[in-house]
This record gives sequence, structure tokens and C-alpha cells, in this order.
Amino acid sequence: MHSKDEKKLNWLHLGAGAFHRAHQAWYLNQLHQQGDTRWTLSLANIRNSSTQQTLQQLAHQQGRYTLEAISPDGEITYHPISAIAEVILWDAGLESLVARGADPRTRIISFTVTEGGYFLDDEGHLDLTHSAIVADLAGEKESSTLYGALVRILRQRMRDNAGPVTLLNCDNLRNNGDSVARGLRQFVAALDDSALLAWIEANTSTPNGMVDRITPKFDEALFERLAQQGITDDRAPLSCESFSQWVLEDNFIGGRPALEQAGVEFVDSVTPHEEAKIRVLNASHSGIAWAGALLGKRYIDQSLLPGVKAWIGDYVRQDVTAALPESTLDLADYCDTTLNRFSNRWVRDTTQRVSSDSIAKLQQFIMPTLKARYRQGETPQAALILPALFFRFMQRRAEGKLPFDYEDRALDEVPFAEIFASDDPLRAFISEPKLAGPLAGDERLLKDMAEALTRVDAGLQQMAESK
Repeated sequence: MHSKDEKKLNWLHLGAGAFHRAHQAWYLNQLHQQGDTRWTLSLANIRNSSTQQTLQQLAHQQGRYTLEAISPDGEITYHPISAIAEVILWDAGLESLVARGADPRTRIISFTVTEGGYFLDDEGHLDLTHSAIVADLAGEKESSTLYGALVRILRQRMRDNAGPVTLLNCDNLRNNGDSVARGLRQFVAALDDSALLAWIEANTSTPNGMVDRITPKFDEALFERLAQQGITDDRAPLSCESFSQWVLEDNFIGGRPALEQAGVEFVDSVTPHEEAKIRVLNASHSGIAWAGALLGKRYIDQSLLPGVKAWIGDYVRQDVTAALPESTLDLADYCDTTLNRFSNRWVRDTTQRVSSDSIAKLQQFIMPTLKARYRQGETPQAALILPALFFRFMQRRAEGKLPFDYEDRALDEVPFAEIFASDDPLRAFISEPKLAGPLAGDERLLKDMAEALTRVDAGLQQMAESK
């Protein structure tokens, strides 16, 4: 399904999950609706995952689908999306993906592989000991990591003299462009490919960005709502909230679409927006999911009981505000807006989906605030509620009492069975570097977490009794 217009420029996205189709594709679609169709999208996967079925259906529909957007007040709008001009079905050798990525017309390669898909340690460096990274470096199997896929594409671009390309990270990572650039350089350095490393330095850019739009797991009821609109031939629709935000640094080495015309905000530094989103929205989302699961709630909006809201509000006002440098952003107001979005009962995100990959989320979204407050000589009492909730959540899982199957790509990296079978599970938990990072084994954290657990237990019991 290649474009007939050879002059069009291409944007390749890796990761066919719902978020890309509700966010980046939606923005480009808006630009197309304004008459600017100079850029087209290609969509692919780097692994043979469950989204392969989605790709197959999208290929059948020539990349077209319907996006349902719902406001907290229940106002619904339907958007026909046709920005995806090419669907690349996964193949074991990734030949089609590499060919598109190495095409000189491809000037942007973006990706959504979740936070855990970057294999970064607490200091933001590539974990060269991770089994997936080791396998990709050794060439033992087809590339299964983002780095392996990018190396294959970039090597081909270098051979073909295909020109510069922007690598655009669309995941919730702190300094996400810098993070993937560092990880990629360390991966290539481990391959001992100095020529490719030099080419990457000269021919790629990695702008930092912040993305935001709640896109819950697919619900079959969407088909019924579409039928009421007369739409019966779409088998790959999705639903999301009406709110959307994308903040980017304008550092696109090979050019870019005029996304500012579609509502994207271009800034000199994305850091203030990024930190606010990661520490307020992402961290809170995880905390609410853990609390909700412990209370037997299926959905995030059901989990926003007064006690949970109070925990989140205190966390932001007492610790996040103090941990971050002063900026023009009103974090308390941002927190209120975020909780209002989470309460949207028409965009029902499950506690199961939001709690997935919590190991990486604890490390990246929550621990930085704890570390900052301890460095300031303060006890982060409000922030400690979040890791305390995660401790109880994983303890409940160890007992086989979670209301759903917990999914986490890093689950095998933390010995949870041993932690919760030990004589002192809390000490074992906070001594694990994959969880506590540089605070691992800190006696202050042990004492403060014990106090936080007491508050969590009392709060959860009170909320359970007041149902």
C-alpha cells in the first residue's frame, strides 16, 4: 500500500498499540483534514505480539478506522482516521520494516514500546545484562528489542546513503529523546560498530517530548455505539478521552509535518511539562490502580474514592511541588484536572491495564520524588503512600489474591516470591535495587515505609467498610 505520490515524505511508527492510533495518528489526521497531506504514516511492529491481529485488520481496512473521543461530561465525537497510508505486517526477518525505515523518503521513525521496552537502569543507562539485550547483541535470534530493530534500519540507511532521520520517542520516559539516544549509543558501542555510531551522531536527532491521552483497553461495547452511528464495517475502532496533549522540542533533523497547525506545542525545553506529567499524572495513575485493585475495583473511576483522592492530592501538594523546581505550571490545579479526567466513567480504564509494568513505573515515575525529598532532608510522608500501595499490591499477588492477572515484562527480574516468603518482606522489598534504586537498603526508607504501610492499611480498611 505504498503511496502513489513519490514526493510525499514518510513517517514510520513502531508499535501498533492503541495509544499511537489515538494520539500521533490523530494529530497527523487533523493536518490531513486541513489539506496538508505532504506526510504519510506507515505502521509496523518490531515483535510478533498480540497487536499483529490489529495490524492485519487495519491492512484489510487500508489503514482506516474510527476514533471515539469522550469528554468527562459524556460528550462523544467520532473521528474517521485515514492518516495511516501503509500497514506493514510483521515478518520474522523484519525485511519490510527495514526497507521502509531505510527509504530516503522516511524522515521520522517514532515508537511506543512502553517504559519497560527501553531496558534502562535507575541511572538511565542501558542494562546490557538483560536477556533480551544480550540476545539482540549476540544475534542469537531475530531482533526483538527497539535497539535491535533501529540498528538494522540505520545500518541500511548508512549503506544506502539515505540521509538523516529523526528518532521520535512517544513513551512516558523522563527526557525520552535523550534516553533513547543514550540507550541506542550504548547498544551500538556494545556491538563495537564505530562506523555506525559515527553515522548516528551525524544523521539522527532525538527530540524530547511529552504525550498525554488516556486510551483504555478495547471494550466490545464500542461496536454497538458505532452501529448506532451507522458504522458497521470497522473492526479496528478504538475509544479515548477527548483531552489530548503533545509537547515537543523542535529538533527534527530531516524535517517534520506542520504539527503546530494540529495543536502540538513546540517548546525550547519540554522538561517542566514532562516532569509535571510523569510525577503527577503517571505516578498518580499507578497509585490509583494499585489502591483500586486492593479494594476490588475493576475500573480507575471506581477507584477514586475520597480517601484515594486525598492520598493523591497530598502527594502532589506536599512532595511533588517541593521536589520540583519552581515553574509557571500550577501543579495543584494540574492535579485537580488530572483527577477529573480519571473520573471519566465513559472512558473506563481498567486497574489491570494501568497497573501493568509497575516495576518500571515505580522506578521512573515515583522514586525520583522520594529521592529528591530525602536529599532535601525531608521525609516524603505523602509520597511514600504510593510505594506502600505497590508493596501491598504485590504482596496480594504473591498470595494469589489479586482480582486479575498482573502483567509486567520485568517480573522475572525481581524475586517477589522470595521477598514475600522472607522473615522480613518489607526489608527484602526495599533492599531490591530494581525497586528502590539508590535508596535500596536505606534504613530511613525502611522505617518510613513501615509507617506508610500502617496508614495505607488503615485507609484501605476504612474505605472498604464505607462502601
